[in-house]
Amino acid sequence: MQNKKELIYEYKNRKQIGGICKITNTQTGKILLFIAPDIEASKNRFEFSKKTGSCINCKLQSDWNKYESSSFAFEIVEELEKNSEQSAKDFTEDLNLLLEIYLNKLSNEDIY
Repeated sequence: MQNKKELIYEYKNRKQIGGICKITNTQTGKILLFIAPDIEASKNRFEFSKKTGSCINCKLQSDWNKYESSSFAFEIVEELEKNSEQSAKDFTEDLNLLLEIYLNKLSNEDIY
């Protein structure tokens, strides 16, 4: 069994995978695109929100109440690995640029 220091070291030195995620309202087809500096954390937050019936984003709240949480699906659109020399701010800026590219491809009536 690993001791606590080894576990902390492994956690701090794990690869950070961020990216662009999408939440789709399966009833209306509308989507919410957003950046996720940690994709697994975002996915877990979404699953927890579905189980508890709580909405994870205020832009979705009205439809979340109307159609219920079971009408929403989570999808990873694109993954991006943070390199070791990159600061958290730089990584977030890269993710925001990637998000802009995807948003420019969509019609405004399709997104929250």
